[in-house]
Amino acid sequence: MNLNQHPRLIQGGMGIAVSNWVLAKSVSQLGHLGIVSGTAINSVLVRRLQDGDPAGHMRRALNQFPSQEIVQNILSQYFIEGGKSIDQPYKRAPLYNLKSSKSLLQLTMVSSFVEVFLAKEGHAGKVGINLLEKVVLPNLACLYGALLADVDYVIMGAGIPREIPGALDLLSQNKEAHLKVPVVGATSEDHFVTTFNPSEILGESFFSKLKRPFFFPIVSSSVLAANLKKKSTGTVDGFIVESPLAGGHNAPPRGPMKLNELGEPIYGERDQVDLAEMKALGLPFWMAGYYATPEKIKEVQALGAHGIQVGTLFAFCEESGFDSALKNEVIQKILSGENPKDGWVFTDPVSSPTGFPFKAVRLSNTISEEAIYKARMRICDLGYLRHAYKKPDGQVAQRCPAEPVEDYLKKGGLLEDTMGRKCLCNALMADIGMAQKQSDQSFEKPLITAGDDLNNLMKILKMSSSGKTYRAADVIRFLEFA
Repeated sequence: MNLNQHPRLIQGGMGIAVSNWVLAKSVSQLGHLGIVSGTAINSVLVRRLQDGDPAGHMRRALNQFPSQEIVQNILSQYFIEGGKSIDQPYKRAPLYNLKSSKSLLQLTMVSSFVEVFLAKEGHAGKVGINLLEKVVLPNLACLYGALLADVDYVIMGAGIPREIPGALDLLSQNKEAHLKVPVVGATSEDHFVTTFNPSEILGESFFSKLKRPFFFPIVSSSVLAANLKKKSTGTVDGFIVESPLAGGHNAPPRGPMKLNELGEPIYGERDQVDLAEMKALGLPFWMAGYYATPEKIKEVQALGAHGIQVGTLFAFCEESGFDSALKNEVIQKILSGENPKDGWVFTDPVSSPTGFPFKAVRLSNTISEEAIYKARMRICDLGYLRHAYKKPDGQVAQRCPAEPVEDYLKKGGLLEDTMGRKCLCNALMADIGMAQKQSDQSFEKPLITAGDDLNNLMKILKMSSSGKTYRAADVIRFLEFA
């Protein structure tokens, strides 16, 4: 394997649409690997269209999609010339099921195509897409749409994606692919899968040879990496090795969950990744989670890492998808020199419906503050983090620990599973300025996530031309990759 074909710096895939096409394109044009987030990408596209697509980027990309019949169906359902009024709620895309509707899979495929197409448009740099293993039902359609846009890399975390390499092999040949769906209550005799058939969803007349992208799973241990290399359904090309200091979802500690005095998970020696063992696997790997300094880059490269993945420092740059007011609030607090007694970032062991620890930035106007979240009407109207479960009649349904408690209990869920859970789907849409107006007339609140690299933001701001905002190029210059 020619390691020089891979970039040393990978921009993290932060969802929902924080790692948008604008950020990924900027990083890629500077010679590094830009990543778009594929999480909830169908909801992102339909809300951009309902906001009127003022710059016309969505429609320009849609014009390049192979099937204009599919595109016109999407535009007729969601595009609003001039944009909807602020007080008008967004029309939602349908919820996914084991066998989602053809129109929903088409929407998902097209949405992924649009994001990758725009990130790759007009330059020869490399672009990847990031997906979550836990959000299994849209993933095949997302992957195929990205392949249609000639995506170069696929990165996947929040689970153990053994089946994704084989699915990429099949989809790149325009063949039907399947993914197993975890179902609570399933027996060894059950076989629950979600399926994507390109000829059924796109149509055989549009087929052409597709490039099979490189696949990098996100791992938290050399043991998991070795398992994926050996037991995946196809080729694994490298690894992103993520520490518990990274933003977003973290792997839970190995062994029983124990909390510190702040209520955060305690990580110990068993959670440290052995870089010598990673190097011995013979595949390139990148370190993620509080490695974004020139000194740490040199240190991990000396131990065998090919480079690093950086999310948090890019998250608050001008090109990222975070709502500008939220970015400015975070930056202003950092510039003020205010340092919360317990730190800027809290690792919440229970907030995410996935069951994975989730990092939240402490800001008073977000649902990281419990009082604000408790006042929120519980609703599950996007459904990306729902869990599949087997009903007594053998049918498969879905439930979410963050949905209304009574609904969750009626579906056989346990009361303790609902404690402290937050609706990340709606909160992360609010992060990018697309907050839903709910039936009680309230707008969903944001929840900003970041890793411990947030502590290095001041250094980048001092290097920027204005000292008040910064660009992706400033991050790259700070890391000495320019």
